[in-house]
Amino acid sequence: MNRRTLLGGLGAVGLASLSGCLGLVGMDSHESSPAGVDPAVREETGYEQTAIDEVVVEETVEISAYSETISVTNYKTSHEKEVEIPPIGSQRAAVFTVLTSPQIGIAGRNFNPVEDMSTTELVDIVADNYDAIGDISHEEDGEITILDETTTRSRFSADATFNGRDLEVDVHVTEAVEAGDDLLVTIGVYPQYVRDQEMDNVFALMEGVDTDADEEDADGGDGNESDGNESDGENGNDTDDDSDGNDTNDSTDGNDTDDGDDGLVGALE
Repeated sequence: MNRRTLLGGLGAVGLASLSGCLGLVGMDSHESSPAGVDPAVREETGYEQTAIDEVVVEETVEISAYSETISVTNYKTSHEKEVEIPPIGSQRAAVFTVLTSPQIGIAGRNFNPVEDMSTTELVDIVADNYDAIGDISHEEDGEITILDETTTRSRFSADATFNGRDLEVDVHVTEAVEAGDDLLVTIGVYPQYVRDQEMDNVFALMEGVDTDADEEDADGGDGNESDGNESDGENGNDTDDDSDGNDTNDSTDGNDTDDGDDGLVGALE
């Protein structure tokens, strides 16, 4: 499975186009804060917070003899739910992810393109980054309120692979909202078999987003994940060494094996 992460695609935030100006004014390091979902909403919808992962993207920019490395730290908070999938049975196949990326501004101008990305652009990054999800098509748009800000939510249908089986899924994506000094995007994915139940749950999770992520509940990841030297969403050189349990420049928690059969949950982790 392709181990690039969504925030690896978003997190480069056009750094190459800045031509070093951020470093020149002492803005060479940027970090967001993790966000999650209110515990009461998680309990009501049946989703469990499984990991808070740090995704670091670095870019080296040069002007003449001057060189500066810009570092952007993003966070991804993952949630999972066990749902029934005929004929597979009960599986942890419903996923909800909260992504935060720092706003990067100078002289009143924001350099993080996530702010202006449409849901179609965001879901295209999902398709580009994960081999387990493909053939995405737009179904509908609506509005949702996240952190007191009304934003666009979109539903897409897609083909996915789960435990070696083909599966039709719904992919819900929201346009970015401001979360303090950060930008926040949500993604919900579940099998279409359970749409009648999980679509409303995904909407509730979106509305229940909380900027105070419960780090004590993040028991599914190591909270320290880096995409390394990634330029404008390109992955660079990945190293998958499963023998020592430490993956380099991937979007796993450092304990996954790249067997190509992680399925829907693995695709968004």
